[in-house]
Amino acid sequence: MELEKFSYDNKIVRNFAFATMLWGVVGMLVGLLIATQLFAPELNFSIPFLTFGRIRPLHTNAVIFAFVGNAIFMGIYYSLPRLLKTPMYSKLLSAIHFWGWQLIIVAAAITLPLGITTSKEYAELEWPIDIAITLVWVVFGINMIGTILKRRESHIYVAIWFYIATWVTVAVLHIVNSFEIPVTFLKSYSLYAGVQDALVQWWYGHNAVAFFLTTPYLGLMYYYLPKAANRPVYSYRLSILHFWTLIFIYIWAGPHHLLYSALPDWAQSLGTVFSVMLIAPSWGGMINGLLTLRGAWDRVRQDPILKFMVVAVTAYGMATFEGPTLSLKNVNAIAHFTDWIIAHVHVGALGWNGFLTFGILYWLIPKLWRTNLYSVKMANVHFWIGFLGIVFYALSMWFSGITQSLMWKQFNDLGTLQYPNFLETVLQIVPMYIIRATGGTLYLTGVVLMIYNLVKTIKQGSFLAEETAEAPALHPFKDPFKKGTRHRWLEGKPVYFTIASLIVILIGGIVEFVPTFLIKSNIPTIASVKPYTPLELQGRDIYIREACNSCHSQLVRPFRSETERYGEYSKAGEYVYDHPFLWGSKRTGPDLHRVGGKYPNSWHYLHMENPRSMSPGSLMPPYPWLLENDLNTSTTAAKINALRKIGVPYPEGYEDIANDELVKQADAIALDLQKNGIPAEPQKEIIALIAYLQRLGTDIKVNNQTAQK
Repeated sequence: MELEKFSYDNKIVRNFAFATMLWGVVGMLVGLLIATQLFAPELNFSIPFLTFGRIRPLHTNAVIFAFVGNAIFMGIYYSLPRLLKTPMYSKLLSAIHFWGWQLIIVAAAITLPLGITTSKEYAELEWPIDIAITLVWVVFGINMIGTILKRRESHIYVAIWFYIATWVTVAVLHIVNSFEIPVTFLKSYSLYAGVQDALVQWWYGHNAVAFFLTTPYLGLMYYYLPKAANRPVYSYRLSILHFWTLIFIYIWAGPHHLLYSALPDWAQSLGTVFSVMLIAPSWGGMINGLLTLRGAWDRVRQDPILKFMVVAVTAYGMATFEGPTLSLKNVNAIAHFTDWIIAHVHVGALGWNGFLTFGILYWLIPKLWRTNLYSVKMANVHFWIGFLGIVFYALSMWFSGITQSLMWKQFNDLGTLQYPNFLETVLQIVPMYIIRATGGTLYLTGVVLMIYNLVKTIKQGSFLAEETAEAPALHPFKDPFKKGTRHRWLEGKPVYFTIASLIVILIGGIVEFVPTFLIKSNIPTIASVKPYTPLELQGRDIYIREACNSCHSQLVRPFRSETERYGEYSKAGEYVYDHPFLWGSKRTGPDLHRVGGKYPNSWHYLHMENPRSMSPGSLMPPYPWLLENDLNTSTTAAKINALRKIGVPYPEGYEDIANDELVKQADAIALDLQKNGIPAEPQKEIIALIAYLQRLGTDIKVNNQTAQK
């Protein structure tokens, strides 16, 4: 059989490897900064661009899409051509993919600290960047599918199944969650409102974890772990079961982020049931990975690459056991909104994604530079420092989360809250925040050590830009489509495989979305709930800009401990004009859904100027610029117009008088402040924010009668 000669492009692999190391350090540094600000808020230096709310999404985006994203592409651009025995489909598309992705990351790094955000977790980037992401993802897909189609291997290996499912599902998730109506060049409103927006967002958010942080990494595990261990994958049949059950079940689990919320109960139950079922395929994958090391366990003691990979796969198993556990309603009632969730997320991010990336880098860089690792001892030190960092991080956050929850729910003998002042529960966990930051410092130190080790490795080696290879051409084959070989048949039909993956991942979303959007009784409306006034609307956008929802929820759950602390539990109908929803996912500060009318305007003014003046010992940062910045009212008409187009019932022509209404309300608030000795000016941003805060949760106080409109 005649052999054909070709070469693999290692330059694109090298570029993505450098990018993942660079952005990894940036993302973790920002994470360390915000972790420190939780117990030392003055470390934002009173600079708006450095406040916790604005740079928390910078941390999450940098770690997820820059560090992990570049690692995924590094791993795929190396493994895909070798598994298929063919070069990538197009070097030009590879280059466009690389530079396009880096430009998107830079755009995120600029816009997020400026407060340009949609407020949706892991999807904060505004609409022009969303379009850029779509285009770059399409380029990646064409390059990947094109490579698969011109392969020299008859069947596609299990790693490629996961790459295909990743590409298909991320495309669907990104497009559906990004439906928004532009207001200005860098401002938009979500097409969905309230409960429906929450359902779509957490369908996206949960599955961004599933199909960006999990499935591509499972593909990498199925390629790099056997390579590093020099052992075949333990079970082909288990791989098949793992793949199809995982991608089918994962997509249903998003509603477990919304338990005890205003989401219809049937949707919450679906999320819980499928989350529990998810243990089976997840652990099937973990077992398949660990058993691949059979006969090679003795090497784990000496080989840092295998150490990183074993801990990564084990962390995957831990995280995928903890996730379903947290989706049980009784456990969720304790854990939701607490630091326990932060611990859960970081076991996955630091252990699964981080350690597998490090193992791959230690394996890959010496191969690309045709040399040995500069220092195995240093890699071992990195492993133990990083491992210790994860232990410090996770243990402190688990302890913190349980402490928070128990204090929030504790009643005294008189039947009243034991800790009515929320600040008491925050100050109690400050030592845990310090330990968490220590763990993060250890983890980052290990990464810096790794980069030094790899730079020294690179310097002692010689880079192989084009790696020549040879293989016979793909010969026609015909697997029979019959019992026992059906999957084998499908592995030879990549287009059918892609379509089948698409159908499987669409089912769960359709079943959950269609009734929620089309059956009116799922979202009972409330007659007294009205659209925001122009000033409240502008104030809401300032709330979004400063990412107040990073620390404050707007969702009172139907627990006695919450209704005693905050007031009436939240109803679905209260959110029908909220584009986007702002329920939040973490309570570093108290819930704000019933804060309207709770304090006078002067309290809010002084609290935003200096939180410690109203709450001694508060760890909330001050926002003095809100007292100095003039409110931009030039966008009011455009915002009214945009919201009317997506269903908010502003009267026709209201945009023409909106700013007049805005000025009247602002003057009234400023006058009230002046009467209380505060020299407030009506045109300042703080006035709009006060108007919004004073509106929160007050609609049902006007008329507590729920009615179908």
